[in-house]
Amino acid sequence: MMRTANPALNAKTFDVANEGAGVMTIQGTVSRAAMLLALLFAATLLTWKPAAPQDSTGWIMIGGIAGFVVALITIFNKKASPITAPIYAVCQGVMLGGISSLFEKQFPGIVMQAVLLTFGTLGALLLAYTSRLIKATENFKLGVVAATGGIALFYLVSMILGFFGVQIPMIYGSGPVGIIFSAVIVVVAALNLVLDFDFIEQGAEQGAPKYMEWYAAFGLIVTLVWLYLEILRLLSKLQSRR
Repeated sequence: MMRTANPALNAKTFDVANEGAGVMTIQGTVSRAAMLLALLFAATLLTWKPAAPQDSTGWIMIGGIAGFVVALITIFNKKASPITAPIYAVCQGVMLGGISSLFEKQFPGIVMQAVLLTFGTLGALLLAYTSRLIKATENFKLGVVAATGGIALFYLVSMILGFFGVQIPMIYGSGPVGIIFSAVIVVVAALNLVLDFDFIEQGAEQGAPKYMEWYAAFGLIVTLVWLYLEILRLLSKLQSRR
């Protein structure tokens, strides 16, 4: 059974009929992921304004909302992923450019650190996965899925409480509790990459349709964006203590 905490990649993702238009391959998925990353970085430059981050706040909302809508469309209509996945990457790039500008203005140099740590984590976990130092066993998958679900529920409750002016103490601060909390989330987000690698590998082995390369690449981008944002948040907490 395939299990992943990524909402874009679930147990029924590859349960689709192959309509003779080619089959999914790992190399093809890697190529699609590289294309999506290139689009994301290009879009980031549009709202990257660390000298005047307030100019990007509107783009953060636009990119975030549009990205969420496009992600839902992609998840429920996988065949559209060759079109919607690139649009999603652009939307996320617009959002990340604005968010990164805000953090860079307050903590110079933090964005480059977060980018390097994100891709360093991606490379390290990919190496560990391909060399089988980390195996995506059923217990491993179950643990990561449960942890990710718990984090998602916590964020949802925090957002609802925020509407009523209620803030959960210490968690979002730069104290020891806040730092440990962010570090745990970064670890969970990183472990989701292992589940994504395993899921993509199984999809290729099962001969999923060619368009699923775009869909699988989309799922990987979802995890990378989450990981980057959590690393950015953790670094900001650490630097605010100096």
